[in-house]
Amino acid sequence: RQSGKWKGKSFIDSGWGKVRAVLFMAALVASRYNPDLKAFRDRLVASSKPKIVAIVATMRKLLTILNAIIRDGRPWQNA
Repeated sequence: RQSGKWKGKSFIDSGWGKVRAVLFMAALVASRYNPDLKAFRDRLVASSKPKIVAIVATMRKLLTILNAIIRDGRPWQNA
């Protein structure tokens, strides 16, 4: 959808909808109560990114953090 003469907003249409919904809600809560992820989201919004784009970026960051937790077998640690 983003190649050629496409004009409009991008959206996610494929993938696991239920996982995406859970990640979205987790990113909303994390961007409100986790100081690191809140600062990340606030920095994106301050640099004139739309709020939904900042939440989706927070979703991706949260997913990479969760993957690292599973990989290392250690609990969450704030930086």
